[in-house]
Amino acid sequence: MRDTEMKQILQKAEVLIEALPYIQKFNRKIIVVKYGGSAMSNARLQQNVIKDVTLLKLVGFKPIIVHGGGKEISRWTGKVGKEAKFVNGLRVTDEETMEIAEMVLSRVNKNLVTMVQALGVKAVGVSGKDGGLLSVEKKYADGQDIGFVGEVTQVNPKILFDLLEKDFLPIVAPIGLDGAFKTYNINADDAACAIAKAVHAEKLAFLTDIEGIYRDVNDKSSFLSRLTVSSAEALLQEGFIGGGMLPKLNNCISAIRNGVNRVHILDGRIAHCLLLEIFTNHGVGTAIILDEEGETL
Repeated sequence: MRDTEMKQILQKAEVLIEALPYIQKFNRKIIVVKYGGSAMSNARLQQNVIKDVTLLKLVGFKPIIVHGGGKEISRWTGKVGKEAKFVNGLRVTDEETMEIAEMVLSRVNKNLVTMVQALGVKAVGVSGKDGGLLSVEKKYADGQDIGFVGEVTQVNPKILFDLLEKDFLPIVAPIGLDGAFKTYNINADDAACAIAKAVHAEKLAFLTDIEGIYRDVNDKSSFLSRLTVSSAEALLQEGFIGGGMLPKLNNCISAIRNGVNRVHILDGRIAHCLLLEIFTNHGVGTAIILDEEGETL
């Protein structure tokens, strides 16, 4: 065997050894993965994400996927001649759009189930309507009525715990019911955060279309690979965070303040970003934690 080949083999062994303490620490722990954005619309990236989550399952994690489908919903509403409208990043959802959204999310859900099962892991797709998983009330955007958009008021995680106990990988579509049993679309970030808190997840990972959090979005050197929740709150108060990152960071803070050990914001456009963030010493995104003390992994 040539020296170069031996070196490559040894490098692979070193990567596996580097992952060992992470596998030991998080064995049998729940990790919620919010899956959406470009990683969902690109077939190659989609396969990579599903492989990552499947690997997490096979090495002892208990992953739950909460998926979006906004781009696909917009594509289908366009097909019926409807223009997608948004207020503060939330889709204005009339009755017809809600019908389309539920159809599209169900289709996306079952496609993801199929991909996971093709890799040898048992998966079950559910929506927030199943087993009373996600209860909602009508959500308003700055006082404006935006239709059938729901704010999560309660999570009943029993169906998820039951599936995890039976060794299934749950895949959740963000749809819920209100007190009158009307169907509402839920922002996938909000659904993932609510579920992570309810199942006392060890980790919550957001796959996004950005690298992570910057102190100044115009200064690439200001990237923050590690951020305490207190520092994150200070960034919000000082006005450094805006746009779509604002509600996402608020969700991260809420998750940490309600028992989730660590939240990761990752660029889903990077192949295997989930594995790189969880199983390597440096990671590739932004990790948000409660405080620095005692944190080694």
